[in-house]
Amino acid sequence: MTTETTPAETGDPAHERLRRWRLVLGGDQADGTGCALSGRDAAMDGTLTALYGKGDRPQTGRDRSAGLGASAPSVARWLGDIRTYFPSSVVQVMQRDAIDRLGLAALLLEPEMLEAVEADVHLVGTLLSLNKAMPETTKETARAVVRKVVEDLEKRLATRTRATLTGALDRSARISRPRHHDIDWNRTIAANLKHYLPEYRTIVPERLIGYGRAAQSVKKEVILCIDQSGSMAASVVYASVFGAVLASMRSISTRLVVFDTAVVDLTDQLDDPVDVLFGTQLGGGTDINRALAYCQSQITRPAETVVVLISDLYEGGIRNEMLKRVAAMKASGVQFVALLALSDEGAPAYDREHAAALGALGAPAFACTPDLFPEVMAAAIEKRPLPIPDTA
Repeated sequence: MTTETTPAETGDPAHERLRRWRLVLGGDQADGTGCALSGRDAAMDGTLTALYGKGDRPQTGRDRSAGLGASAPSVARWLGDIRTYFPSSVVQVMQRDAIDRLGLAALLLEPEMLEAVEADVHLVGTLLSLNKAMPETTKETARAVVRKVVEDLEKRLATRTRATLTGALDRSARISRPRHHDIDWNRTIAANLKHYLPEYRTIVPERLIGYGRAAQSVKKEVILCIDQSGSMAASVVYASVFGAVLASMRSISTRLVVFDTAVVDLTDQLDDPVDVLFGTQLGGGTDINRALAYCQSQITRPAETVVVLISDLYEGGIRNEMLKRVAAMKASGVQFVALLALSDEGAPAYDREHAAALGALGAPAFACTPDLFPEVMAAAIEKRPLPIPDTA
């Protein structure tokens, strides 16, 4: 009895290259490798063929491009297979491709499908876009999937965010009679340069400037104003998590506002970001001017307020009024931050004319990663220049 040996088992680098090309090209007659697969490689190839088997164009109905079938059980089995053969990062890409290429979003409304998926921010965005069509039998499973992603994000982001912003709040509360370990030496030296004694080559400080310790009372007010159009799904997820983290800090009063052509204040749900996310409605038009008008009406201490607009800036409202509101807020002392995205995906398609107009007002618009966001907020709280990425 003979046993077939796969290219990977021979240890031959040339065979290994052929094997990899065979998996990439898909095994049609024109692939040119002449390489046969068996065992695990054949099963892996089957999962790839099911998704990418007949071209790159999205198709529906009888003209489907792959062999998953239109039933949740068969898709669930396929999801289990790809988790067996590929790492989590690849699984998430293949899931997104399956939703986009094969029109499988509707199957996410079935509980057995949701139980099989690899949960990530993109899946949460898809579920939120399907929220209104979701049957009651699926909502509990969907909330569990969303909660898992949110809790993972909170574990990754919360500690660093609180530490960074607590330091910024302490530094922003300057005191004139600091204890020794609270002296801000850079500012103290700058304030006392006129007291430099050249014969002693030293400065005799007459006024000390120190870091304050942020008390338990509210020191800063933050308003997160989030565009909930469909392209902003990942940003909505991250902003909701950050909103919950900020709301947990006693020294910061946090308000979270989402908008399309209407404006919804979700501040009272900030203790649970999952409730915030299911309170959004992804898709629809955009009226940034109306959203900023509402945010402006909520400002009571402009010099201590940070407004963060998260939007691709495609404005369906009144453009000039939007810009006037931004200018008025900045003139009153508000720190205004414009983010084109709050995600790991980079800058989306955005309205460059509006971005340039905001930049001319001193509010440059840029895409921000979740890891950079705490530093952006700390700079805004301390009224320092924002750490804008070079790629913005």
